Amino acid sequence: MTLTGRVVALDIGGTHVSAATVDSASVAVVPESRVRASLVSGSTRQELLARIRGTASAARSGEIVAACIAVPGPFDYVRGISLLEHKLESLYEVDLRTELAVALSLAPEKVRFVNDAEAFLLGEWWGGAARGHDRAVGITIGSGLGSAFIERGLIVRAGSRVPPEGALYRLRFRGTPVEERISRGALLARYREDGIDVAEIALRARDGEHRAREAFDVLSTDLADFLRPWLTAFAPSCLVVGGSIARSWDLLQGGLGSLTADVAVAAPAEHIDDAPLLGAARHAVTEGAP
Repeated sequence: MTLTGRVVALDIGGTHVSAATVDSASVAVVPESRVRASLVSGSTRQELLARIRGTASAARSGEIVAACIAVPGPFDYVRGISLLEHKLESLYEVDLRTELAVALSLAPEKVRFVNDAEAFLLGEWWGGAARGHDRAVGITIGSGLGSAFIERGLIVRAGSRVPPEGALYRLRFRGTPVEERISRGALLARYREDGIDVAEIALRARDGEHRAREAFDVLSTDLADFLRPWLTAFAPSCLVVGGSIARSWDLLQGGLGSLTADVAVAAPAEHIDDAPLLGAARHAVTEGAP
């Protein structure tokens, strides 16, 4: 059973909060509702809450039926309480459900929470690159490695086909924590030049610089090798890649091409920025969703 109407969706990261109103009928963000604000780690609790509440209120467009917040773990998604200690630590044990219910004039039970990687995949399954696929895997590569597994519209977090809680980032790969080899930081470390970020390395790779091209080739090959056993176990028909790295898809698809025997479609996110918002809205309007 699903609700219909507009939803205020938020995506909270370690350095920012973005928000928008999503129209569940058209599966689209209301364009003029997009808002983004920075979050500074080390800020006081009241400063962070004021920024999050203000962003949510500014993103509201028209009458809304619910709200949902995509946020990384550790987090109590049922009660809406942050358990983050390594970033935005001032929000530790804060009841964000109550804070946002007041800010948006909603009943507390109309404010829901979802893991950000799961929200990304839900958004791409609902209205993006994974649309129409019964089973899909979503990967986000940024400061860390996010992952989610979906089957017939429901997130799969348990069983032999997926890692515990669907969290690939907790695993090791070639003797080290996987994020040391597959992440934004891993790419930068491999390139070995201070003061440069992924976008500039990508430009250099496209211009033919061997060192830049090699950094992307190693990352994509490592990603393919790491994912292969999980794709074999879960047997998805679609792998969708998001996060900031997805903007360099042309440099990743070579290494990921070796996965064609394991997944029919490997594609970049259609909504790199909006997918977590779309997925949060989908979670909000799907009653009974875990």
